[in-house]
This record gives sequence, C-alpha cells and structure tokens, in this order.
Amino acid sequence: MTEKKEQVVPGTLSVATDVIADLAGYAALESYGVVGMAAPTLQDGIAKMLPARRLRRGILVHNGETGISVELFVVIEHGTNLSTVSDNLADRVRFVLEHYAEIPIDDIIVHVQGVHVRKNK
Repeated sequence: MTEKKEQVVPGTLSVATDVIADLAGYAALESYGVVGMAAPTLQDGIAKMLPARRLRRGILVHNGETGISVELFVVIEHGTNLSTVSDNLADRVRFVLEHYAEIPIDDIIVHVQGVHVRKNK
C-alpha cells in the first residue's frame, strides 16, 4: 500500500455562517436529550420548536477576533438533566465545527428555551 501525502493548498478558506449554523444544528439534533431547535425569541413566553428545514433559525453565529461564538436555542426532553445535556451538546457542536469544518471556536452558549413532555396514549 502506498502512503498518501497531504497537500497544502495556499490561500484562505471562508465558511458561510449559514453552513456553520447547519452543521451546528444537525450536531445538536444528534445529541442525547435534545428534541429540537427553538427560535431565539419567545412569543408569549412559549418556545416554538422549529421544523428540521429551519434549524439555522435557532442558532446565532458571531465572529470574534480569534474564532466564532455559537448560541444554540434548544428544546430539551423532559426528565433529562439539563446541565448534562447542555454540556454534551456544547461538546458535540464544538467537536463537529473544529473537526469537520476546522473552525476555531471561542464560545458555545446553550439556551434551553423549553422542555418537551411526551404525551401518553
């Protein structure tokens, strides 16, 4: 077997904030305890869960001097530990963005907008 050598291509790489938000949104949905994304603003004090095609509306991306900050607005499953779910979510999003997109991260902030309770039949 021959060994592949990585080639370094000169230049800069720009990643659109919408792409960053999509990556963060899909990583969030894969996290245990996260039911969905919510809009950053609460209407009448009630969190509205966003459909999968609008995940990026539940994520704010801010450019910083050394990296980006990501704010996630999520709905969590009832009965899960909010602190643990939030920590795991932040770790998962950080990993995806740093590993796959190679984006330096300054901060990840998780806002729990609501708790989802399953209805029994």
